[in-house]
Amino acid sequence: MLTSKQRAFLRGQAQSLDTIFQIGKTGFTAESVQAVTDALNARELIKLRVLDTCPYSAKEAAALLSEETGSDSVQVIGSKFVLFKQKSKDSKYDLKNLTVL
Repeated sequence: MLTSKQRAFLRGQAQSLDTIFQIGKTGFTAESVQAVTDALNARELIKLRVLDTCPYSAKEAAALLSEETGSDSVQVIGSKFVLFKQKSKDSKYDLKNLTVL
């Protein structure tokens, strides 16, 4: 679980990120959940977007995906949301000191 300071730090880091996934009318499939999991394992911090045709709101999608992938939902704004899953080794983010390594 992230503290408010850690969440604020990660929100700042996510501002410059591009959206790498879009969730459309099919919602979530096993393949899309696996793709998000792989992206989280590679990048740790990712930004996603919910299209208008999606059966879920951005808040619902963030909650469902964070539960499925074991990640933390950092932020939900409009149709976009940010997920974070820290690597056990070689993490890019030092959340204790709130710095990027």
